[in-house]
Order: sequence, then C-alpha cells, then structure tokens
Amino acid sequence: MPGFGGVGLQLETPNRDGPTRDLRDHLPSLMSSSYPITLKFIDVCYKVKIQQTNTRGRSIKRMLTHGSTPSDQISTIQEKTILKNITGVVSPGEILAILGPSGSGKSTLLNALAGRHQQQSRAFSGTILANNKKSTKQIAKRTGFVTQDDVLYPHLTVRETLVFCSLLRLPKTLTKKDKISVAEMVLSELGLSKCENTIIGNSFIRGISGGERKRVSIAHEMLINPSLLILDEPTSGLDSTAAFRLVSTLGSLAQKGKTIVTSMHQPSSRVYQMFDSVLVLSEGRSMYFGKGSEAMAYFESLGFSPSFPMNPADFLLDLANGVCKLDGVCERETPNIKQSLIASYNTLLAPKVRDACMEITTVSERDSHLIGSHSCKQHTSSCSVDLSTWFYQFRILLQRGLKERKYESFNTLRVFQVITASILAGLMWWHSDYRDIQDRLGLLFFISIFWGVLPSFNAVFAFPQERAIFMKERASGARPCIWSSNHGCQTGFNHCYCHNASICSNRRILRA
Repeated sequence: MPGFGGVGLQLETPNRDGPTRDLRDHLPSLMSSSYPITLKFIDVCYKVKIQQTNTRGRSIKRMLTHGSTPSDQISTIQEKTILKNITGVVSPGEILAILGPSGSGKSTLLNALAGRHQQQSRAFSGTILANNKKSTKQIAKRTGFVTQDDVLYPHLTVRETLVFCSLLRLPKTLTKKDKISVAEMVLSELGLSKCENTIIGNSFIRGISGGERKRVSIAHEMLINPSLLILDEPTSGLDSTAAFRLVSTLGSLAQKGKTIVTSMHQPSSRVYQMFDSVLVLSEGRSMYFGKGSEAMAYFESLGFSPSFPMNPADFLLDLANGVCKLDGVCERETPNIKQSLIASYNTLLAPKVRDACMEITTVSERDSHLIGSHSCKQHTSSCSVDLSTWFYQFRILLQRGLKERKYESFNTLRVFQVITASILAGLMWWHSDYRDIQDRLGLLFFISIFWGVLPSFNAVFAFPQERAIFMKERASGARPCIWSSNHGCQTGFNHCYCHNASICSNRRILRA
C-alpha cells in the first residue's frame, strides 16, 4: 500500500519497519495498486419536499370537537432547495475544502459526491463524474467516507478496532496474517502506535483524545487504500494544533496521489494555507470556487476586503453569512451582500469553472482502457475477491460483539444483580420437596419467565445504541449479518449468563 508513506505524524516504530516493508512487497495487486481519480461535479442540485399541515380554527374549538375534522386541515407541500448548480473539480494530489456556515449544504454535497444519495431520484440532479465516467461500484469501493461523528465502539482498543475492520473489509484473497499486518501498518503511518492499546472511550469512558479518535476514523477508511477520500468536518471539536496536525496528515496523503475532499467549519490560517482549492457555499449556492490563495484577491476585486489583516477563512465565512463593514464604520448583516456575491460568481467565475471541468482530461484513453479492464476483472471475480462470506463475517462480528459486551455483562452492578436474584430464588425453594411437582414447575416457570425477560430487556437497549454503527457499516458495504451477530450475541450471552446463575443456585430441586 504505497499510498500511506510519508504521513506527517510519524512515530518511532523500529520493530515494525521490517514487516511493513515486507508487507508492501508481497501484498497482492488488489491492495498495492491504486489509480488516481479526478472528481467532477457539474450543476449539482438537491431538493427536498416538506409537507406542512395548517389547521384552521381556534384551539378551543378543536378541543370541544375532540380534534379537527378533515375540512379544517390544509396540507401543503413545499419544495426546499438545499443545493443549486454547484460545480467544481478536484484532481489527484489536491485537497478541496468546502467552506460555509451551518446549514449551507456542505454535508449534503459530500453525501452526494460519495454516492450516498440516490442519483436516480427526483430530488437529485446534476452530473458527478469520476475520471470522466459516471460512478460505478468499483469507484465506490475505492472511495472512503469519514462522517462528522466518530462512530466507534468505546470499549475496544485502537488496535482491536482496526484489526476487526481489516478482517471484515479487506478481500478474501489476503490471509488473516496479512490483514492484521495492514492494520498495524496503518496504525504506524497515521501516528496511532502509542495509543494502540488504549480503548476508544466516549463521553462517559475515558479513552483516547479527540484528535486520535478522528485519526482512527480516518484509518477505518484508509485500510482499503482509497483513491478518493471524503471527510465531513474532520476538525470539529479539535483545538488549533490538533486540527493542523490532522490536516497535515491529509496533506501527506494527498501528496501520494489521493484525491481529498473535506468540509471545514472554521479553519485556522495555517490550515487554510494547506488547501489547494476552496469552494464557498452560502444557502446552498456557490459564492467562490478556485485556488485558496486567490480568494482574497477575487473578493477584493468586487469591493470586499477586510479593514485589517485577518484569517482568510474567517473573512470568507463572514461574507457567506452576509456580514461585512459598511462605510468602514459598523458591521452589519445584509442579505443583499450574499445575493450580489452569488450573482457575481454566476457571471464571472461559473463559466470559467464549467469550462475547466470540460477541458480537464483525467486519464488518457489507454489508461482508461486499463482501468476499465481492471474493473471488469474485479467484477467477474467478485465472488472470490469481494468482501468475505456471510459466515466468516458472522464469526468476526460475533468475536467483536463479545469483546465489546463483556464489559457491560460483567460489570459489578450486573454481577451483583444476578447473584442476588439467584440467591433469593434459591432460598425461596430451598426447603421445597423435590417430589412436589408443583414446586418444580413453579421454579421452572420462574426461571423461564424472569430470567428470560431480564436479559431480553437489557438487549433491547442495545438496538438504539448500535444503530449508528449499523448504518455506518451498511453504508460502507458490509453484509446484513452485522445486526444478527451483534444482537444475537447480546441476547444469547445474557440468557446463558442469567440462566446458569439461577440453575446453579437451585440445583437441589432440579436435580430430581
């Protein structure tokens, strides 16, 4: 996997240099080779329909009539535009930063670029091309998407998290030893070796830091050696230094030929200087697209310039919010500023950006043919090179579920609860005659009902907790066995645990 060399956050791991070099030399071509991807998006639009129900009449009248009649309700459907005519291009080795205030459509655009919006639906329109071709399954497999929230298991260590991910996502042609070696190599290259044995943690459990947690999320996607890496606000919640280190890591990955698209909410001036291209959004419309170093000069040509030296990102976000200084005296929020800047972009920059998208040639015809043939070979052998079989995934996910759930099943409160209930149940039937069939049936009824409902009740709460992980792994191409293995092990483990404790405490009656 040559795409990982030279990452900015290097740690000293002399004992792993040899295995890492051997792994890079002996990995199959599926893992060691990757082709560059030039991403184009032309006139991307996204609309949603909002249904609003207006009820006529006063609330007292509705209370007296026990609700409103159908004639009193007026249902209207309004169409809201989230994105409108967004155009841009990003080439291999570049970082495209999407800037804009909250609600400007950054996450929606990233989801569209990652192929997570159904492009056949009426809500989506526009053209998204990868190497001058529409996105295919092979392009999707070479695309890594890092969500804004770090969806990880809190009780697993960093190494366990990446090892389980590599065992699930890497192709079947690699052996288990090679998959673990790939995870260890990514650990070293992303600067996670010092915290590899530390649990992830969450808001209630102390674990790794926020920057390390974000790098673990990036490592999740880097395991498949993606050619296109999309990140949704990776620096949110990080301080300036941690954000700079993270973007430095992304810059080092871009230097290895990867195409990186990321959204930023409020980057520092050091971070802004690392962006090759910048796209500024305001209310779902483009306000600027071009080189980050030329943004200030462009807005100055339109008559908008800061009164004192400041962070270019802060100045662009002020303009995207419609905030500027009028007559050099006071700072006001004026909607006309946003409209005028959007109109200026449509007049001055939009034609140039569209022409640049049409002129850029990503790959030659010969290279395109090679890429197409490589994709066809992967498609024909998808049964053997694709993700592992259902039962193999079930076994790996079951091991992961047991490692994660053992901390909840064997905590002090749970053990005390089960042992106390078992002792009380044993004392209730201690002096019962084992020849009395009613006592034996009563004990069996108590065990089957009480100890059946309690673990099932605990397992139900695991569904909302793991829904985010389930959605994330399903979106990345995992199989349906995720849900059955995780919650099957949760319910079954609790059942066995509780039943064994109860039966052992009442073995005198059940012995007959």
